[in-house]
Amino acid sequence: MNFLISLRQKLKGLFLIENIYYLLLIVSIFFLDRFSKLQIINNFSDSIYYVNDYINLNLIWNIGIGFGLLSTTSTLVYNLVTLLIGSVIIFLIYFFMVSKKMDKLIYSIILGGAVGNFYDRFAYKAVPDFVDIHYKNFHWFTFNVADIFITIGILFYILKGYFEKT
Repeated sequence: MNFLISLRQKLKGLFLIENIYYLLLIVSIFFLDRFSKLQIINNFSDSIYYVNDYINLNLIWNIGIGFGLLSTTSTLVYNLVTLLIGSVIIFLIYFFMVSKKMDKLIYSIILGGAVGNFYDRFAYKAVPDFVDIHYKNFHWFTFNVADIFITIGILFYILKGYFEKT
């Protein structure tokens, strides 16, 4: 019972004015990701767009998690992975609610990207990845704008932890 009361108080705190800015950041990242994916889906779905010697835009439908891990044609595995991702997002929201300002910023950046990719898993049953970074014949994993923000957020989290300990 105390847990439910505590959760209710934290949910009320989610909409405090100080958190509105972070929520706007999450929504902004989500819509930036949506906009970029819609542009690629609508304009480059049948072709590779050459940007320069190191970057192409090439639409790939990722049914796995980051870097195509756990890709499978099994509906059960896909649904379990989606459930796991949803659970991680719920934990991130909880950590966001109980965190201080710097951590809220970091969690906001990660959540903006995570919610963008999570949305795609429902809307398309796959995540559209399209940024193809390469050097000659070596290609890095294809990724999207949401992945960029998730990576930036995780890097900030790691750096923050490193500098707090030194």
